Amino acid sequence: MAKKISVLLFGITRDIVGQDSVMCALPQGSRVGDLLDTLKQQYPRLGDIRSLLVAVNSEYAEADTILSSKDEVALIPPVSGG
Repeated sequence: MAKKISVLLFGITRDIVGQDSVMCALPQGSRVGDLLDTLKQQYPRLGDIRSLLVAVNSEYAEADTILSSKDEVALIPPVSGG
């Protein structure tokens, strides 16, 4: 059975997708890497971002972190400024 993951988008990721958040359906046992692969298939320009970070429940997560439908997931693009 698939689970739905809510993903918050910031900066360029929000611009690419065109909204502040998306829902992504993933199979049970999916990991952060699976989520990224799915989002990059749906929004190919996300693949152009070199150092895209993912936070799960307000903590940076690695690609092998298992996701739950209760998790708060955010895509964090590189930030520049001065």
